[in-house]
Amino acid sequence: MKILGIGNAIVDVICKINDNFLKENELTKSTMKLVNENEFKRLLKNLEIEKTISGGSVANSIVGLSQLDNEVGFIGKVNDDDLGRKYSEGLKKENVKFHYNIKSEKIPTGTCLILITPDSERTMCTFLGTAGKISEKDIDEKIVKQSEITFLEGYLWDKGDPQKAFNKAISNSQQCAMSLSDLFCVERHKEYFLDLVQKKLNITFANEQEIMALTGAKNFKEVITFSKQVSELIVITRGENGALAIKNDEIIECSAKKNLKIKDLTGAGDLFAAGFLHGHVNKLSLKESLEKGTELSSKIIEKVGARF
Repeated sequence: MKILGIGNAIVDVICKINDNFLKENELTKSTMKLVNENEFKRLLKNLEIEKTISGGSVANSIVGLSQLDNEVGFIGKVNDDDLGRKYSEGLKKENVKFHYNIKSEKIPTGTCLILITPDSERTMCTFLGTAGKISEKDIDEKIVKQSEITFLEGYLWDKGDPQKAFNKAISNSQQCAMSLSDLFCVERHKEYFLDLVQKKLNITFANEQEIMALTGAKNFKEVITFSKQVSELIVITRGENGALAIKNDEIIECSAKKNLKIKDLTGAGDLFAAGFLHGHVNKLSLKESLEKGTELSSKIIEKVGARF
């Protein structure tokens, strides 16, 4: 297998809102907040659902990679409930091998409320459900070892069982890539993430805000200095300022696409990672990989949702 994704198996519920909704519910725009099941239901109660789709950050990337004809698989924990079965079926329809045996759990399948404001920014409220209970016994060591790249998401990491699952995946991978996922995740797990980036990951994906928070950089020049000192590949997206890949003293840049009709930024990072990893695993140059990532992310933000 070319790429195995391991992440939160989450069903996305997409709703359009105005900025007042965020203020009224004390939500910070463009971040992810963990909520319990009751809070999730309370927030959703007065909203009109635009779309419901199987999601999860790495799962979105893996589906994008499958659509580019790469052999891919995914590990994520769902319950044997209606949403869990739909999630599994959704992956199979996209030709993604789901390496998880669904069984009855005490906690329902996870869901993420994606709130889109008029400026197309997305704010997420996530009830992890059984996705947050992933453990090392859910990670098939054999499948990890057979995959050229194992791709993890920062959203998945948490102390206890998820951390053990994470570590098992990393220690058995040929190459390991990870997305820092969100500013919330970086601030919550900064010390651990920094150790991963500096010592264990072969590829790190981050946006400018996340990498600056991780490194404590006061400006982007300091980010460049940090990235050069890490011996592995760091890939940074910068919105309108494009994207760049840094490895040792090599810095490759790619411009952002212009004049896009942006509808929803939800899947921008996920599909950028898909495009870049497609290039990387198929031996394209860093420049070509950045261009493929930029191409996919530019297309996905012109529609609602994180999948084509």
